[in-house]
Amino acid sequence: MSTSPQQPGTGTALGRRRLGVPALVFMIIAASAPLTVVAGGVTSNYAVTGLTGIPLSFIVLGSVLLVFSVGYSAMSQHVPKAGAFYAYIARGLGKPAGVGAAWVALLAYNAMQIGIYGMFGFASSSFITGLTGAEPAWWICALGAWLVVGVLGVNKVDLSAKVLGALVALEFLVVIVYDLISVAAAPEGVSAASLAPSGLFTAGVGAALAFSIAAFMGFESGAIYNEEVKDPRTTARRATFIAIVVIGCFYAFSAWAMAVGEGDSQVIARTTELGPDLVFAFLAERVPAWAVDLSSLLFVTSLLAALVAFHNVVARYFFALGREGVLPGGLARTSSRTQAPVAGSLAQSAIAAVVLAVFAVSGNGHETGPMFPVLTLFTWLTNMGAFGLVLLMALTSFAVVGYLNRHAAGHGIWTRLVAPTAAGIALAAVFAMVVANFDVLIGLQEASILGWLLPVIVLVPGVLGMLWAVGLRGRSPEVYAGIGYGGDAPEAAPAQGQGPQGVHV
Repeated sequence: MSTSPQQPGTGTALGRRRLGVPALVFMIIAASAPLTVVAGGVTSNYAVTGLTGIPLSFIVLGSVLLVFSVGYSAMSQHVPKAGAFYAYIARGLGKPAGVGAAWVALLAYNAMQIGIYGMFGFASSSFITGLTGAEPAWWICALGAWLVVGVLGVNKVDLSAKVLGALVALEFLVVIVYDLISVAAAPEGVSAASLAPSGLFTAGVGAALAFSIAAFMGFESGAIYNEEVKDPRTTARRATFIAIVVIGCFYAFSAWAMAVGEGDSQVIARTTELGPDLVFAFLAERVPAWAVDLSSLLFVTSLLAALVAFHNVVARYFFALGREGVLPGGLARTSSRTQAPVAGSLAQSAIAAVVLAVFAVSGNGHETGPMFPVLTLFTWLTNMGAFGLVLLMALTSFAVVGYLNRHAAGHGIWTRLVAPTAAGIALAAVFAMVVANFDVLIGLQEASILGWLLPVIVLVPGVLGMLWAVGLRGRSPEVYAGIGYGGDAPEAAPAQGQGPQGVHV
């Protein structure tokens, strides 16, 4: 397959052998934004659902995602190139479904990334106001983050990994300090009441699981870096399993510690009253002021880490689709100096800039005041992203069944059938819960057009992508043949078990 001639300083190959297991684990966890989840997600889950079993929800979902990862990671050995959901679904459920999934993934990951700018803008503006008295507009702060993310996006991926590793380590430190102080405070004593099944599996469980699944979003991104890891056969697989265990256990423990620190009988009332400020208000009563300020700053940097992580994912999706000719070939351009997917990175930055501009203008003088970027940009887009990604995970599970049962050598029945089927059914159920509770997730008090419009916006690209693929089959059969194979026809793709080779389109 050929594209336009390369320009000086550009290429079409990603950097090889740059990421080891620890670096990839940090990049995966960074997308989850641990401090943001504990301070914002866990408190919101308690407050909105009124359930005390939130810690158990992380254990349940973590178990489901571990089962999902059995087949997902097995597929990564067969698909050593960037693409993940897109490539897996194309190979397992057919090329039209794969292209549809790719377009949904692009929208979902862009929505997750751009939505986080809303919370970043609000949190950083509030932090600066509290520290200096100045009141910068949220969009000015978001623009500063946009510049940092854009610079890291066009540089070597291991630079992003180092930055994210440092930020994630500091996030963990803050949350661990909060957890330990909470357990030590224990106004009603240390109790396991929040881990009891009766506290979760009751009315409202659907909303609780829908909230909690968003905390895991990004765990699947390890496979997207398969061309850049040190060992394509094992690095992404190990990093994915480690990240799920760490995320699930850490959030479960932190949610339990929150219940213990506030008291099982008071945690719902306290989270309803204080929301995301609960963690910082709790710390303010027990640690020096400088420590609280540092925690607030790290809350902001946790959002920056998530922005970088999701930006990198989107850039690699653009790269994969451009290389295969599903999108314009120019999107496959990489830097010959950094091997970063420069065109994909710039495309994501451009999209983010447009959306930020739209929300900056529409939020001017809005009745919600400083909360506008949180209640709209952050809430709407991140939940749209979670909606699309849970759907893709369910489809990927069934794609794994389809593909691995046609390439069964080396895979037992647990890997190729039982685990992915069970995960697909469980994730389909979680997706149904997300659909049923979408109004709650985006903070609607009554029925609104947004409750169905935002999910439809996610699904429409999937339908259009399938139609586009069908059209490609007739007008560009050579492009169609390479869908899901890194632009190569299936017979030219790497043999089963073979590592990725350099790709020059």
